[in-house]
Amino acid sequence: RALGWKAPPLLDYAASLKVNTVLFSDLDVYGDLNDSTLREVKARADDLGLEIHAGTGGICPTSSRFDKTFGSAEDHLKTVIRVAKTLGSPVARCYVGAAADRQGKGGIRRHMKATVEVCKTARSSALQAGVKIAIENHAGDMQAWELAELIEAAGTDYVGATVDAGNASWSLEDPVRNLEILAPHVVSSGIRDSMVWEDSRGAVAQWAAMGDGCVDLDGYFDRFEKRCPETPVQLEIISGAARSFPYLERGFWPPYAEARAEDFAGFLALAKKGQPIPPFVPPEGADKKTAEREYQKAQLERSLRYAREVLGLGLRS
Repeated sequence: RALGWKAPPLLDYAASLKVNTVLFSDLDVYGDLNDSTLREVKARADDLGLEIHAGTGGICPTSSRFDKTFGSAEDHLKTVIRVAKTLGSPVARCYVGAAADRQGKGGIRRHMKATVEVCKTARSSALQAGVKIAIENHAGDMQAWELAELIEAAGTDYVGATVDAGNASWSLEDPVRNLEILAPHVVSSGIRDSMVWEDSRGAVAQWAAMGDGCVDLDGYFDRFEKRCPETPVQLEIISGAARSFPYLERGFWPPYAEARAEDFAGFLALAKKGQPIPPFVPPEGADKKTAEREYQKAQLERSLRYAREVLGLGLRS
């Protein structure tokens, strides 16, 4: 993120790391969306032996995270489907919103309903393109069972899930339980570890490099291999981002009025075994931007090594 690279250097970097796929989770990465530009990106990926998973941001018109750059929600979704088809991507990753959308009149269900309607307008486009709309559990917006409900309401023939293990910990969930629920729908992924620990108000969840958190990664990928065998494991390492969950305070609960006890119990179990970890702070006297770039690359590359050497993941490594 800190490097701000566009698609060509990102593809070259991905190839140097000997990965199999890349998830481009926004549309700005291509520079422009002309078919000729997209075909050049695809040709470069093909030459490097990489498959692209294409994506964009928020497509829910009622969410605070709706991206108006590409016009209406319907136009935005159809644009990312076109981009995905041109790139040979089997998915068009997108999301509803963020945790703030759980608050207010109608809660998250209002936004889920609006997203279902947007998806239905793009059904024929998705089916004709051979592209699945892959909705992510994003930044604490939906728990797994809510995203599964959205997908089933829209139609599983053209809508699936982008499973995000880090975002599960920001939704009062154990990522393993989150995967168990979403597995029938998973077509793409963005995965990182999380450390969850108790504090005086409830708990804190902080994203971490692979192996630096308290998630049962062996159990997670055992389930992933068995239940999502055709879906690539894609790492989205955003280390150091923490969120507080003051669930011991009464005012915390209204946005989670429909939360399920079994899911919350899994989150509590994570918090019981976790311990505080420090956030990233640039070294004293260092250029902040340079330090962020070095830190982010190091966290990703260390996570890839852990995934390969400890978890046994990867086809090209």
